[in-house]
Amino acid sequence: MASPTCSLSILAARTDVPFMMHTIPHLVRTCNFPFTQRLLAIDTAPLSGDKVGRPGIGSQEEVRANCDQLLKSGVVDTVSDIDYSEAYHNRVYAKHFGRRIRQTHNYKGYPILGTLFKIEEAKTDYVLHFDSDMMLYQAPGYSWIEEGMELIQKHPEIMAIRPLAGPPTMDGSLYQQVPYERDPNGFYRFKFFSSRAYLINVKRFEELLPLPILWRSYRNNVLNQLPNTVKTTLNYFTGKNALDSWEIMVSKRIENTTYVRAVIDSPKAWTVHPKDRGPEFIAALPQLIEKIEAGWYPPEQAGHYDLQFKAWLS
Repeated sequence: MASPTCSLSILAARTDVPFMMHTIPHLVRTCNFPFTQRLLAIDTAPLSGDKVGRPGIGSQEEVRANCDQLLKSGVVDTVSDIDYSEAYHNRVYAKHFGRRIRQTHNYKGYPILGTLFKIEEAKTDYVLHFDSDMMLYQAPGYSWIEEGMELIQKHPEIMAIRPLAGPPTMDGSLYQQVPYERDPNGFYRFKFFSSRAYLINVKRFEELLPLPILWRSYRNNVLNQLPNTVKTTLNYFTGKNALDSWEIMVSKRIENTTYVRAVIDSPKAWTVHPKDRGPEFIAALPQLIEKIEAGWYPPEQAGHYDLQFKAWLS
């Protein structure tokens, strides 16, 4: 029986310019997996939401130059612009949401169409996504991707899987804001989906579709009482209101099924995510990556998925 195929997909945008030439090679190097494809999807849309105020925003030319350099150096093998054509937009949204939606990004400026683009462009059994600012530790001789695939194959209720979110704690506890259960088969069970890092079996993910369309609250309470289908129609014709997060829509769908998101409980692989991407973080990033790849972390980081930056400096 042939081994399952897997693509790596990472989104690249102007907000990623300060760190992407450090983090993307690091992620590919640390995964150390024979991906069928390593895709960088470039978001060419204007910035919106909180993305407008991010520090160190680069130009579209800088994003493209960085992606070309990563392509030439062999870090990735495919660079594609997100397809924003009306025909593609409507076709993909009809598949994933069951109808047309005007917005391509959510209220934070996160590219929902771009997220679906990288899933649709993967012609493999599995897709692995990382946000471009993520950092990963993986022990030598261990592959969290291989273990993740095995767990997905053994447990039909696993919709998506990822390594530990934060380095391991002594007792195996996680500092999470959402409920979870520890499964004796080697993973934690969540009903909440996270879009920062996930490995999915594409066919199994498509069993979730269509996803519910969720909107942010209106200032008008009367409008808030309207069904989501009516809100979607109003938005299509008026352009008012903003989409909620894609991960929230996936989570709501998972809540109404037997599926779960899994987190592998092995201490041999874990990620951290920076909340502050300011100049001090950018200056320290090469050293942070070096420490993470070596498996070192300050005690204060254990169990936390967000980078406890000051602890790493001291």
